[in-house]
Amino acid sequence: MARTKRGVVSRAKHNKVLKRVKGQYGRRKNTIRVARQAMEKAMQYAYRDRKTKKREFRSLWIQRINAGARAEGITYAQLINGLNKSKIKLDRKVLAELAYNNPEVFKTIVKKAQSSLN
Repeated sequence: MARTKRGVVSRAKHNKVLKRVKGQYGRRKNTIRVARQAMEKAMQYAYRDRKTKKREFRSLWIQRINAGARAEGITYAQLINGLNKSKIKLDRKVLAELAYNNPEVFKTIVKKAQSSLN
């Protein structure tokens, strides 16, 4: 039976790993054993942080909305309550974008929310 030669296959597997750890320091970028460990750890961090990113952005949006609302003399909780009562359906991402980039539009939304609270 003929001898199986797998140099091409293992080289391809190694290159796939080395391509993913390109840009890292030391032996992590060019030694396959260390590179494989680095890649696995990086993938664990990436998986974890895809979930964390959603939490962190929501927190940032709420902070921006709160800052914009307080500039108009109302708290974040009162603003959200007023928006719900006035049946204005805007998510926090859009509200934060308005508070950050278009304060005059955000001001009108706050006024509507305040009027529905009274």
